Amino acid sequence: MQGVEQWIGIDVCKRWLDVHLRPAHQSFRVSNDAPGIAQLVQALSVPERVGRIVLESTGGYERQVALALSQMAYPVVVMNARQARNFAKAANQLAKTDRVDAAILAWFGEAMKPPLRSLASEAQSELQDLVTRRRQLVDILTAEQNRLSGLRGNAQADVEAHLDWLRERIQQLDEQIETQISQCQTWQAKHRQLKSVPGVGKVVAATFLALLPELGHLSTTKISTLVGVAPLNGDSGQMQDRRTIFGGRSAVRQMLYMATLVAVRHNPVIQAFYDQLLKRGKPVKVALVACMHKLLTILNAMIKNGTDWQPPKQAAVSPASSP
Repeated sequence: MQGVEQWIGIDVCKRWLDVHLRPAHQSFRVSNDAPGIAQLVQALSVPERVGRIVLESTGGYERQVALALSQMAYPVVVMNARQARNFAKAANQLAKTDRVDAAILAWFGEAMKPPLRSLASEAQSELQDLVTRRRQLVDILTAEQNRLSGLRGNAQADVEAHLDWLRERIQQLDEQIETQISQCQTWQAKHRQLKSVPGVGKVVAATFLALLPELGHLSTTKISTLVGVAPLNGDSGQMQDRRTIFGGRSAVRQMLYMATLVAVRHNPVIQAFYDQLLKRGKPVKVALVACMHKLLTILNAMIKNGTDWQPPKQAAVSPASSP
């Protein structure tokens, strides 16, 4: 990258942004708000002279600064915290402070030059928040249901009242998610295409729209790795280890798993593939992961080509209540 003057790492927390500039090795701290971001921009070179601005994903605290810098045409990358920590360990940098983390992020940007991806818009971020909040409430609902059987009297009544409130709030979130999707024609079309696949219901489709915007824009291998369903090698020398899956976006993978459980019973393509794997002696878990990969591949191709589900001509699709 000719003409690059700065590689920038920003360690983000709720109140502060710790910034490190390479190769000047200058570090400073600004507040994580609009005045602080304005102060940060004053210290940066023009976007054309910046190689990468690398931030860790920190549960949404990075969103304001990442979106602001991206809108000013700075090359912003939001990366998984695990990647940064692995890079630090490889560099034998075991100390961990906010300033050190910012320096590691800047170093990572210069050394690895991670690919740029478009950041979520305000509407996309709001949809992500709604879908994430719904999942959180569903997790709480499940935990409360598990507690209910061991309670009696007033305690049981209290949990039942909480369950009623949770169900009502989840229904309200479903309505808010539908409203958010209805405000974008592109989302409407993709949501309808995804729901046309047996096994994929409105919750799964909304999760994919919110948390996997890359769907339809990446190759099969890349989208599978991003979700965490691509079998990865673990070979060394003459030893050939089993292929395993790990990493990826757990919330998306969880929804894909739920959709696959329905699909192996009611989607003729996935059902035939699943039965074939079992006949070949594959364990159930291995077969399910393979079906998850196949279903994701189908969804990715459909969104890429803008097509609806096309069932096999000689296979009847049985009705199912999709998640």
